Amino acid sequence: MANLIEQAKQNADELLRQAYTAAVAAEALPAGAELTGTVEIPKDVSNGDYAANHAMVCARALHMPPRKIAEALAEHCSLDGSYFSSVSVAGPGFINFRLSGRWYGEVLRSIRDEDMAYGHIADGAGKKVVVEFVSANPTGPMHLGNARGGVLGDALASVLSFAGYEVSREFYVNDAGNQIEKFASSIDARYQELLLGEKAPAFPEDGYHGEDIIALAKAFLEEKGDGWLEKPEAERHTAMAAFGLERNIPKMKADLLRYGVEYDRWFLESELHQSGFVKETVDRLTEMGFTYEKDGALWLRTAEILASKLLAEGKSEEAIAKLDLKDDVLRRSNGFYTYFAADIAYHRNKLEIRGYDIAINIWGADHHGHIARLKGAMDALDLDGEHRLNIVLMQLVKLMRDGKPEKMSKRTGKAISLTDLLDEVPVDAARYFFNSRPESPVEFDLDLAVRQDSENPVYYVQYAHARICTLIAALAAQGHTLGDAAKADTALLNTPEEQELIKQLAALPEEIRLAARDYDPSHINKYVTELATRFHKFYTVCRIKDAEPGILEARLLLCAAVRQVLEIALGIIGVSAPERM
Repeated sequence: MANLIEQAKQNADELLRQAYTAAVAAEALPAGAELTGTVEIPKDVSNGDYAANHAMVCARALHMPPRKIAEALAEHCSLDGSYFSSVSVAGPGFINFRLSGRWYGEVLRSIRDEDMAYGHIADGAGKKVVVEFVSANPTGPMHLGNARGGVLGDALASVLSFAGYEVSREFYVNDAGNQIEKFASSIDARYQELLLGEKAPAFPEDGYHGEDIIALAKAFLEEKGDGWLEKPEAERHTAMAAFGLERNIPKMKADLLRYGVEYDRWFLESELHQSGFVKETVDRLTEMGFTYEKDGALWLRTAEILASKLLAEGKSEEAIAKLDLKDDVLRRSNGFYTYFAADIAYHRNKLEIRGYDIAINIWGADHHGHIARLKGAMDALDLDGEHRLNIVLMQLVKLMRDGKPEKMSKRTGKAISLTDLLDEVPVDAARYFFNSRPESPVEFDLDLAVRQDSENPVYYVQYAHARICTLIAALAAQGHTLGDAAKADTALLNTPEEQELIKQLAALPEEIRLAARDYDPSHINKYVTELATRFHKFYTVCRIKDAEPGILEARLLLCAAVRQVLEIALGIIGVSAPERM
């Protein structure tokens, strides 16, 4: 697929290499040097659309002032058949290239020819990637952190797919361990309160106090009756946990589907235990010498694993000692495996058993201390955790209303859940606002999210798409069709507003590359906002409906390209592209 920005950079680099050969032949530059340098888009494009630093990089090798080298290269640079119309020298020796009409036309032709596949690149080379995100405990409603993780994970998976990776989306269901026992004991306590009233045992101090637990207890009583008081506690808890999970997990799936998030797999932690894979993984670590027993428990030599890694990276023993590294329990003295043991087994399952090249997790910032430990465990298992396991940490979400923090749901009086949020604001707004830089906290302005004006960034972008759809329909009614526009002379698109708009269209493949490289899908938010801004400016300055013959068709072709690219880019972050607003 075409990345015209990258192709222009490569073209400029090749032109300079050819210019050096020509300059040597003309004895304008000394022979024997290898011309190297980089070509970039300058912040200030008044001197050119691309700037090369080759003259400065090679000044020492050529024993000449950079400015003299640049002037010789520019003089011997042949632009025939290239993407550029002119080359000039500025400052201490920057070589500036101005794009030609050929390049602008190539951009529009690529968008038309590639259709909805425009923006795809091949950087991923088909590597298998699993993106695990949300993975909320199935013991209660999903909160705002889960809402943010949902869009970040889903949008990142889309970005990676566009970048040429084979991507799977996964939700890890923590349906085993202490939190499930706490979940069951909480339902049990509410169940007993319904039957015994004041005679019921005290509610567990660390239990779940939400109204959803009361609702589950009532439903259990209605369906299963009051006979469960007579059964052993362990049997009662097993049944109640299963009853709660059978209702909570489908609700989580429904809420996420409403949010536009659909998974390829819901992976149950209980499967790892029931299959014996947790035990097998811990046994392997033991066989490899990475565990020891203490106080009846089995421990992982986490401190030793991490210290060895840090020493290999050049850290001093004194610096490592200050980190106060600690070991981790894998199996408690009661014989039960810890959550960390299951987590190690789960990631081994991803990388070794299912053969993913890369595993990416979206975690809350409070999990920061867990990253090195889990990567170290993967290294211990010879699974290259440093490079194959990647964690994206996201910061907190703060809801704002009338300029003040909003902590409680007006409907329930409790903490705001994903369901509460989607009852109040459109899905598109929620997804757009949450898809911001993961490392930055989010202030979600509830008032702004529902405004239908240009102050609302998602409305601003969607309006650009709808505006183009209306324009295309109106022109079609006058007999100006996209079929005719496909034959338009793109050289007529030569105003600054038209060219800046085409440059932004050309930037989508590059933004996909950067978003995939950084594991940061918020690149696409910034991209579509800038594209909408440039379109609105173009629409204000350049006449379309009553433009001269030829120019009208060329501008119609440009509008169609913008509409198409807006739909593609919004689709990547899971936001709709409405035709009317």
